[in-house]
Amino acid sequence: MTKNYQTLTTEITQQLGKLSKDIPDVMQNFHGLHRASGKAGVLDKKTKELIALGISIATRCDACIGFHTKALVQLGITREEFTETLGMAIYMGGGPSLMYAADALKAFEEFSE
Repeated sequence: MTKNYQTLTTEITQQLGKLSKDIPDVMQNFHGLHRASGKAGVLDKKTKELIALGISIATRCDACIGFHTKALVQLGITREEFTETLGMAIYMGGGPSLMYAADALKAFEEFSE
């Protein structure tokens, strides 16, 4: 199966829009949690997105990998910062994380084009 993270995130965003209409309270509260936890504090936004990427890889969530990689590219992450984060995710998650780290690198390359 070939993954295209730009297509995946677009399709998931459309589905999330439907959920926002069906369960507005849940979605509004989730978005509030996202805003509150993602805003810069002691940790800057990039650091928080790097943590989210590592967790995305460890939990094997393709859509999460796509969204957090896109955010990191928009925040100006370098390939070196990105791949060092992949190394930590691989270390913490073993073989399965290695496979998802390879997918995350594909997402980085797609969003960087």
